[in-house]
Amino acid sequence: MRALLLIVSALFILPTAALAVEFETAAANAVIIDYKTGLVLYGKAADEPVPPASMTKIMTLYMVFERIKSGALSLDDEFVVSADAWKRGGFSSGSSTMCLRPKERVRVEDLIKGVIVLSGNDAAITLAENIAGSEASFARQMTERAHELGLNSVTFHNATGWPDPGHEISVHDLAALSRLIIKDFPEDYVYFAQREFDWCKAAPSNRYNRNPLLGVFAGADGLKTGHTKEAGYGLAASAVRGDERRIVVFTGMTSSRGRANEGERLMRAGFNEFGVQSLYGAGAVVGQAKVRLGQVQTVDLVTASAVDVPFYKPARRKMKAVMVYDGPLQAPLKKGANVGRLDIESGGKVVASYPLLAGADVAQKGLFGRAMEGLVNLIRGKGGA
Repeated sequence: MRALLLIVSALFILPTAALAVEFETAAANAVIIDYKTGLVLYGKAADEPVPPASMTKIMTLYMVFERIKSGALSLDDEFVVSADAWKRGGFSSGSSTMCLRPKERVRVEDLIKGVIVLSGNDAAITLAENIAGSEASFARQMTERAHELGLNSVTFHNATGWPDPGHEISVHDLAALSRLIIKDFPEDYVYFAQREFDWCKAAPSNRYNRNPLLGVFAGADGLKTGHTKEAGYGLAASAVRGDERRIVVFTGMTSSRGRANEGERLMRAGFNEFGVQSLYGAGAVVGQAKVRLGQVQTVDLVTASAVDVPFYKPARRKMKAVMVYDGPLQAPLKKGANVGRLDIESGGKVVASYPLLAGADVAQKGLFGRAMEGLVNLIRGKGGA
């Protein structure tokens, strides 16, 4: 029996997880997430593994920041630039570069800035080789660590994002990784907001951060662009407005101008058109369920964890929440037993569910009480109505 107990309260006319049917983007793959909760506000092919191009370097930097935090690495350590790093990522390579020279000794902090501001492939390779012995070994460590972090779409073959068959990650996992780097390394995340890094003397104009939202979208403070022929133009970006932070990741745009425009549009939508509503804290009473053969007739149903619901503001009137359980419940019941769920519905479809637990122990009636209840139910059944 499906018990629809709570449908009408204004508290419940609230939105939820699968939202953006009325929202579109020109990007091939896109996601918007709320930083505080990690909830997906909008997604388009968000879990499909795709080539990330230089957005790979977010994971490269996560590995570096983790070593700095552990004390295994210092910002003042100096790394030597190999001939291979220069050949594949230096000025003459034609790729994004920090303009490093073979045998040059460079501080780790400068290499970090070279990766973030200049998207230097030579800087990323130099970090990888000096930490792991080779870029291939570092890439294997990147993949293993990403899986440990729950980013299961990840397979990395290099530290730069240079095209390689099977080198991929979903935009959802890129957004989750961006959230982790902000959360785990706030003291290092500030590098992502740096607008200029005047290192590349061979090309003085190669000094500006490629993130098109910095200085344009109020509150934008990171993260990383990406572009290859295979991936198109992509962006992982984050911004703060008041006490809210949004993370936007997308790829597959056909031009840098299109990337800039769509990045600004998606970030604006992340704040203006999407939101998160906190319905309940953990252990909050949602309603009551009837109990059969129990020493009490009802039991509170409580939330297993906080219930935070994402919503698309233009469509929030279409949303409703419904408490569901197969009832009446059968005594005895143990406090904390999973006995129901809170469904969030949109257009008659369930788009999110949250478990509901028994709020107390319910002992079973004695033999006489069970017999009497059975008799009453039998009479009511025969009497109809």
